[in-house]
Amino acid sequence: MTIYEKLSQIQTKFKSKKSRFNSFGKYYFRSAEDILEATKPFLLELGVTVTVNEELIATEPMPVIQSTATITDGEGTITAKSIVGVDLNQKGMQAPQQFGSASSYAKKYALGNLFLIDDTQDSDATNNHGKNKLTDISKAKSYIKSGGSVDAIKKKYQLTSAQEAELKTL
Repeated sequence: MTIYEKLSQIQTKFKSKKSRFNSFGKYYFRSAEDILEATKPFLLELGVTVTVNEELIATEPMPVIQSTATITDGEGTITAKSIVGVDLNQKGMQAPQQFGSASSYAKKYALGNLFLIDDTQDSDATNNHGKNKLTDISKAKSYIKSGGSVDAIKKKYQLTSAQEAELKTL
């Protein structure tokens, strides 16, 4: 069996429940550790190993971590990558926590890319972090014309890139 066939076996049989709960956002999610735990039954069965490596690939304007998930059987190798920025302005976190949080996301998404985990139903993908979508752009336009800022609107509402561009032209 080739490495591609082995990976295909894992991708089609893989199950990892969302067993962790985010009390702030009120949703369940899976972590990189959950994904790795779910791959363990396949490792000996298929004679493969899975690793995750990280690299700091940029520091300006913000630190950026690249995570690479790799599966190999000693003959063939397949990798998948993800890139995540480190938010150094995240309130309530020390720098190690900010890097740890970014690292966790990068690993999770690299593994998700490798194992074809569809996260469209995952609250990490759909969480609006307490912000509503901007539905009435006319009020936002009036606010900008009376001296308000786009940044203030973005703190309260989720804007599409088109909405943001439109408001910045005012």
